[in-house]
Order: sequence, then C-alpha cells, then structure tokens
Amino acid sequence: MLKKVVNNTLFRLLIGVILGLVLGNYLTPKTIQVVLSIKYFTGQLIFFLVPLIVIGFIVSSITKLSQGSIKIVSFSLLIAYLSSVGAGIFSMIMGYNIIPNLSIPTSVDKLKEVPEILFQLDIPPIFSVMTALILSLMLGIGILLTKAKELEKIFDQFKDIVILMVNKVLIPILPFFIAANFAILSYEGSIEKQLPVFLKVILIAIVGHIIWLTLLYSIAAFYHKTNPFKLLKFYPPVYLTAVGTMSSAATLGVAVKAVNDSKVMKPSITNFTIPFFSNTHLCGSVLTEVFFVMTVSQVLYGHVPDLNSMLIFVGLLGIFAVGAPGVPGGTVVASLGLITNVLGFDEAGIALILTIFALQDSFGTACNITADGALSMIVDKYDDSISRV
Repeated sequence: MLKKVVNNTLFRLLIGVILGLVLGNYLTPKTIQVVLSIKYFTGQLIFFLVPLIVIGFIVSSITKLSQGSIKIVSFSLLIAYLSSVGAGIFSMIMGYNIIPNLSIPTSVDKLKEVPEILFQLDIPPIFSVMTALILSLMLGIGILLTKAKELEKIFDQFKDIVILMVNKVLIPILPFFIAANFAILSYEGSIEKQLPVFLKVILIAIVGHIIWLTLLYSIAAFYHKTNPFKLLKFYPPVYLTAVGTMSSAATLGVAVKAVNDSKVMKPSITNFTIPFFSNTHLCGSVLTEVFFVMTVSQVLYGHVPDLNSMLIFVGLLGIFAVGAPGVPGGTVVASLGLITNVLGFDEAGIALILTIFALQDSFGTACNITADGALSMIVDKYDDSISRV
C-alpha cells in the first residue's frame, strides 16, 4: 500500500511542491544556483520531448481515423476557437461588471534578485511545437489518404517509443522540475510578496476558470451522455502538473496518460485531441488575459477599454493564442502586439500586465489543459455521429 502511494504521480508532485516551497526559504545566493541548474536541465529535457510527443500521438491517431478525419480536425479546431473566444467574452462581461468596483494596488515590493545560473546544458527541441503540430496534421492526413501502410506502422512504433519516454523520463523528472520552480518562487519572495497584492483579481479569474470548466463539462456530458466525473477523477495529477510547470506542453504527457486511463473515450480520438488541443485551446489563458488587461487599464488609465476595442481584441486573441508557445506566459507574450495596437497600452501597461499575468499563469494553464478533456468528449461523440453517416 505504501509503495503504491509513493509511486503515485499526484503524491510525488505534491511532495515536489511542498519541498520546493520549504527549501526556497533556506537557499543562499550560491545554493540557489544549483536549483536553477536543476530547473533548467529538467526543463530542457521536458521541452525537448514535447514536439516528439505531438508527432508520436497525432500522426498515429489520424491514421487510425476514418476518411472523415479531415472533418474531425476541422471540427476540433472550430470548437477550440469557439471555447477560447467564448471564455474571452465571458471574462469581458465579468470585467465590465466587477472591475470598476474594485480598488486594486499598483505596486509590489521588490523581489530578491536571483543570481545567474551556475550550469547550463542546452537541449534544444528538434523543431517548435507549432511546427510539430502542422507537420503531424500533414503527415497523418497524407498517410490516411494515400493508404501508406508502411509509414503507418513506422509511426505506430514511434508512438510506442514516445510512450516509453513519457513513462520513463518525463513523468519521473516532473517532481524535480516542479520543486525547483517553487523553490525559486519562494526564494525570490514572489509567493509571499506579490500574490497578496493582486489576490482579488487572481481569485476572480480562478472563479471564472471554474465557471467556464463547469459549462464546458456540462455541455460535453450532455452531448456525450457520460458522467464527466468518470474522466475528471483522473485529472488531479494533470492539474497539479500544470500549476507547477505553468506549461500545457510540459503537462502533455501526464494529460494523455490520464485520459487514456479513464477509458471514457476512444484512444484513437484522445491520442489526437489531447496533443492537438494543448496547442490550440487556451480558454483559461484567454479568460485571464482579457480580465487582466481590463484591470490594468482601469488601474493605469482610469477606465476599462471600450466595448468595440474589447470585441476586436477577444476575437483576434483567440487566433493569436493558437500560435502561443507552450511555455510560461506564452499567450500574453504572443498577444503583446494586440495589447499595444488594439488597446493602446504603453510600456507601463505592458510591464504591469506581464507581472500580474505571470502570478496566475499556472492556474490559467491548468484550466486550459483540464478543459481539453471536455472538448475531447465532444469530438469523441462527433466522431461516432459522422461514422454512422
């Protein structure tokens, strides 16, 4: 029994969080360099594997679909965009009704400076996540339409290798990566100093995540005719990994394993949808960013942006978010041009939005990756419906 608990992924991730928070209080400028090196090395390994995971699962999964797989891909992209934009509109409505009534401070105490990294071993990915995604779609659909059975077998074997790497490399090093992240946050003081400053808006954003997740899973449960808790009970390790790493990409391997373990949906669908949605569906990040840009506008400029500007911003943000890298803060970084050009933010506004977004980025990421399960249920049922036609 004890061995089963110790080997549990959720238990190991929780231990990583606790150890990181405690350790950070006792680190010195010299010892923090060791932690920085651990974070960098484990992060490099994780992000090296991510494009391989995308190719390994998506190509093999598309080749197992019917000739209507192009419909599956198009439908998946459509509902991912609608969910992200819907979350943004919901957040906008919430912002217009809540933000003018809030009193939000604009400054934070200076954080302890983190020294330069002691040891840095670069392990760059073969290509970017978006390149892997587009390549996977082209290869998968091409193999399906040309009936290239030999290539199909090769990618099936490649997927087996990727699964092995996820189980033997990615999942074992995740607790160390998470522990290092939280140790650094604890050392520099962002947990103790920054979080209370923006606690109000962060809590409101998290409540928004919960409401949006409830809506998505309710729709998915109604359409799929399945109790969503049969899937959600496998999601705690996924959510915690996302909170600890602040990256959907780094959480991808854990998410694929959790969904397949639930046996709620067909693996032929989920092995495609979970990697696909992790790069195209960012409802939590979009919801958060919309609320935060409205908050920062109120703080710095004395008003929230007008409705027309916000509608344009939300519609374009849903597209820009698809191109966001699977790294911490990717969504807001990808949309900086929108924030300056559509909303008219200056350098002070950009600095503040980057700060406040970074404080909750882990929760937005966790919302993104958790919501992917609901969209996967919808795609799974959609596949059944087009297969009967």
